Formats: sequence, C-alpha cells, structure tokens
Amino acid sequence: MGYLFDTDAISDLGKPRPLAEYVRWLAGVPAEDQFTCAPVIGELFAGAFAVDKPSLLARIRDDVVNNLVVLPFGTVEAEQYGKIRAALEQDGQSLHDLDLQIAACAMTHGLDLVTGNRKHFERLIPLGLSCCWVFADARAASQDRPIKG
Repeated sequence: MGYLFDTDAISDLGKPRPLAEYVRWLAGVPAEDQFTCAPVIGELFAGAFAVDKPSLLARIRDDVVNNLVVLPFGTVEAEQYGKIRAALEQDGQSLHDLDLQIAACAMTHGLDLVTGNRKHFERLIPLGLSCCWVFADARAASQDRPIKG
C-alpha cells in the first residue's frame, strides 16, 4: 500500500507540535510507501516564498524532497486530471486545479491520498480516488479536545 501526501499532511510535520496520532501512524509506514507529487512541492515552495523564509525553503529541499519520492505531473497525470475535472464540471462542481492535479497523481499511481481536506477530496472517491483519512481524523480529534493551559 502506497500513500501520496497532500500539502497539509506534509506541513503538519514541520510544526513544533505535529499531531501525535498522525506521527505514530506515519512511523509505521515504510519509507518506500511514502510519496508526494510536484504540485504539492509547488504549494510548499509557494508558502515558503510567501513568508520569505529561506530556512523553510531549505527544510523543504532537505526534509521533503530528499526523503520522499516526488512524482511528476506529466502527460499521463494530465490526462487523469482532465478526466476528473470534466466529470466534476458535468456534475456542476469544481475544485481548485492544484487539488485536482494532486488527486490525479494519486489516482494515476494507485496511491491513497493522505490529506486533511475531506470537503474537497471525498467527492472524488466516486471517480476513483482512494483516500486515507488518518490525518483528517487526527486533526478533527485534536480540535474536539479542550486546550490545556
């Protein structure tokens, strides 16, 4: 079983206190089953440039790009993107292009998408997207707990 990590699932790991339940799950996922894709890397870099943090840019290169297989967004993925975008549009729906590209990468490579964004991605399940909701569930559980202070 392989997993493609969405932007939010990767970003959480860079926080001072990532979600413990998610980190425990991830520790059990073999490195060879962990992937991301070029559109996710683009979103991570855009975030780093937006806050003008060279250290964050270096961390993306060192910790993400060097430790995960980064799948390309090529013609095969673009065809899948077109297929799911057309299906959504025929149903009167839309989704951000980068989210569609990320879903297309996961679908093309037969990977489960690890994301915290149920609202966007669960409507793609009938179109063939497979999602792993461990990050979404951990985030929801953390928001349900009172803050200790």
